[in-house]
Order: sequence, then structure tokens, then C-alpha cells
Amino acid sequence: MASTPVAARIKREILPFIPYPVRDMLASLPEGTLGSLTEIRLRAGRPVSLVLPDRMGFVSRCGSLVDSPGLGYVFSAAEAKKALEMVTLGSVYALEEELRSGYITLAGGHRVGLVGKMVAGRDGQPVLRDISGFNFRVAREVPGCADTVMPYCISGDVHRMLSTLIISPPGAGKTTLLRDMVRQASDGVPRVGLPGHNVAVVDERSEIASCYQGQPQNDVGARTDVLDNCPKARGIMMLIRSMSPDVIATDEIGSQEDASAVREALNAGVSVLATAHARTLDDIYLRPALKALVDTRAFERVIALGRELGPGTLAGIYDAPTGQVLLRGPVRLAAGGGASPDAGRKDVDAKAAGRITGRNCIKSCGLDDIRDLRPQAL
Repeated sequence: MASTPVAARIKREILPFIPYPVRDMLASLPEGTLGSLTEIRLRAGRPVSLVLPDRMGFVSRCGSLVDSPGLGYVFSAAEAKKALEMVTLGSVYALEEELRSGYITLAGGHRVGLVGKMVAGRDGQPVLRDISGFNFRVAREVPGCADTVMPYCISGDVHRMLSTLIISPPGAGKTTLLRDMVRQASDGVPRVGLPGHNVAVVDERSEIASCYQGQPQNDVGARTDVLDNCPKARGIMMLIRSMSPDVIATDEIGSQEDASAVREALNAGVSVLATAHARTLDDIYLRPALKALVDTRAFERVIALGRELGPGTLAGIYDAPTGQVLLRGPVRLAAGGGASPDAGRKDVDAKAAGRITGRNCIKSCGLDDIRDLRPQAL
């Protein structure tokens, strides 16, 4: 059977960094299983664990996916040492900065998360040693997954990107959606009248562009500049001064420093695309920095993702300044739009609707207790 595209990438770009015999066991998995993997977790002294979109399991010695940890192949301490040599290409000290961050990016954009013992490095700063656990995260791009949301995130009169905050619980696809929004903003979207923009990405954790040796491994567009492995607040200020972007994108904002940098970008006339961890819109108001950004109308759109239909479920799109529901989910995001731009559209005035709540908005996708996006006087 011919390999699926993702299975072929895993064999070509990830398995060479996994020691035998685990490599052979993984290569023996059925093509559909191998191509569906999202994570391969290797822990010294414990069975090799596999994560798929709809289940978790273990790999047996004969290369099968099994549910019982007792049937899984146990990864040894010696194999952990060998795996570290392989992912660092035999030069642990040359990658001390990456080890300090807790992950290494492979060619193809795949990330290897690391755990072990934190010790003082050569410069006195903490760095990982005695590494005993590896999490190989399979990089996936979904070109076109932003097709549904893009018409709602463009200002029709001046053809610019609206500043947009994407919120979701972990694993719901917010970084994947952000990446495709960056690509489309950079290349332009003629069907909705958006010309190409100069986009700058602050990729603090190398998850958006997945740079390897400074070069993006993911398609982030022809007009996109990437500042990799740089703290968000510092990177935003650097890019405003040095790259004159039309749009700045960054992942997982939350600190007061992040919020201040976002406001500086907006004051400079730059649109901001950002994500934040939040299971519900209420969660925004539990985080002072995010609450301040929403209260001051820094963002013009809020996109909420959930998991009711699996990763990439659009729960809703909101006009942040007015609290208007622009698109009501759940809708599964996919290339080609997943739904027509007008499907589920709700041009409902927030005041007339009462409040945007879990009752009259979205009960699915884990967003049961949604309050109004903005504080309202009673």
C-alpha cells in the first residue's frame, strides 16, 4: 500500500531521529494509523505512547497499536541516550539554547519536546540534562482552513486585516488557523478583495513558521518575515521598528508585557493577529491582560474554536466592539471554507439579543458559560 502524504513525511522526517528497534515498530504500523499520529512519546522505563486525534495507545513489539500499557514496548534509558544523540546530531552543547527552551525543531517543522533534570549551564542559566522523555509532535499544515473566517476578518472599505484574537482550549487548532490566516494575509485573497500584505511573525516557540536553521518550514506566505525564538513583547517592538509590517502575528499572548506590545503595534497602525488559551469567553475576563485588551477594543474580531466536531471546530466569530455574533457554530474548518461565508451568519444586535450567552449563542464546543464580550451596565 502506498504511503499517505503524512505517513511518508513521518517516515522521512521523524523516524530517522528515533532509535531502533522503536523506529522499525513505528514503521510497521498500518499506513492509516501512522499518518494519523499527532504525537510520539518516548519515556525512559515506560512503554512507547502514541497520540491520535481520537485515541491514545501504545506500540507493541510487533508494530501494532494497543490499548494496554502492559502490551507496549518499554523504551529503555539506553535508548533515551541514543535518541538524544540523534535529535541533537551528536552535539548537545551546540544546542544548549534549544535545550533551555525545552524543545528542538526538526527539518519539516516537527518539534521534539524534552523533559529531564534542570541544571546550571555554562553561563549559569538553567538547562536540561539527564533527558529521559521525548515528545515528537507531528507538524501539520491545513492550507485553506482559514477560508471560512477570512471574509469576517477583513475591512471592506480599506481592504486591510482586522485585528483578531483566536481563543480555544489546548489542541483545538488555534495555531493551525493562525498560520493559514498569516499565509492568506501575506499572499492576498482576491476572492474577498484582500491584497497581499507585509506580515511579520513573532514565533516565540517556533510553532507558527517552524523555522529550521532560520528558514520557515511551513508556508506562511510570500510577504512574511519571521522572528524566531524571540519573546513576544520584545519581538513585536523590534518588528515595528525594523520591518514596517502591515500585520503582526503571534501565538499565545497573555502577559501584561504582551498586551502593552499589542497596543504599541495598534498605535503604529499595524493590525494584530494573535491567539490565547481560553476555554470560554469568560476565561478572557479572568486574565487581566486579555480583559484589558478586549475592554479597550484592541481587537476587532474574536474567533472561538472548540472540539465538538474534532480539532478545528469553529464555535463562533464575534465583532468585539459591539458584541455582535457574526457566525454561529459549530462549523468544521476545512480547505474550501467548510461552510459558505453566509452559512450560520447572525447579524443580530447584541442589545436586541439580550446578551451573547451560552443560552443564545453556542452551547457546544465546551463554551457553555459565555458572557458578553464586553462588560455591560445593568
